[in-house]
Amino acid sequence: MRFQFIDEHRDELPVTLLCKVLNVSPSGYYAWRERPPSAREMANQKLYEQIKVEFKTSKETYGSPRIYRELDKQGVACSKNRVARIMRLRGLKAKQSRRFKTTTRRNKKHPVAPNLLRRDFDTDRPNQKWLADITYIATGEGWLYLAAVLDLHTRRIVGWALSDRMTSDLTLTALEMALLQLPLDTDLIHHSDQGSQYTAQEYQTMLKDHSIRASMNGAGTWYDNAPMESFFGTLKSELVHHHAYQTRTEAKADVFYYIESFYNRRRLHSSLGYLSPDSTDRLVSTLDNSCLMKYN
Repeated sequence: MRFQFIDEHRDELPVTLLCKVLNVSPSGYYAWRERPPSAREMANQKLYEQIKVEFKTSKETYGSPRIYRELDKQGVACSKNRVARIMRLRGLKAKQSRRFKTTTRRNKKHPVAPNLLRRDFDTDRPNQKWLADITYIATGEGWLYLAAVLDLHTRRIVGWALSDRMTSDLTLTALEMALLQLPLDTDLIHHSDQGSQYTAQEYQTMLKDHSIRASMNGAGTWYDNAPMESFFGTLKSELVHHHAYQTRTEAKADVFYYIESFYNRRRLHSSLGYLSPDSTDRLVSTLDNSCLMKYN
């Protein structure tokens, strides 16, 4: 693999420098070039091409554990260490995250709901615990705000909305989208921070109308919303921080693709046993239907 890497980059950097960095001898490299590739080398090259496809499909967000899981699902014969070694030698490195600031603005005149979640992220089914929050995206036209609702069981973004203003209309639109997918007679906790968009009467009335129990963080804390913070961090590290959006329209198109085409449908979650949110949702539905058929 090291000789192969040198061969692919010999027009960009001196061979002697590449050999020194990779701790091989130039004579060994030139001897390698003279002989036909071994079966192992050809297998590594084929595996690298398969890894590169999955890496590009994930928009360079997958590290070796998720790449390995994708290839394993496809029946590709490989090991975790081999995938990690090839990615390291070929310079395929997943995008890294950066921290971001809070968007919470509290209105002291609004009543605050008690904390029903209490950092308990365990669930038995979808639509048992939802998390809601807001984040922001910088553009050349100013901030673009994203409100999202996450189902803790499937990690699926069940509702979301974008706006150039951080108002209650933004969070209401995200909630309305989530409610379209909510079955009747569901015992559901909706957890958020104490931001004025969530404590507003119209938002709380909508929750009550659907028999949803409101829950909120304590003042100045964020721990109970950690999974949502994790989603926002992932969105920023895998997408937003790698683009300089000139307009809000550009950012909206990218966020739509990321949530609906990649995150919900394809992105593998270690907390879900390396399944995507949609795959987890389908698995739950299949198991529920099997149980109904068994007992009817």
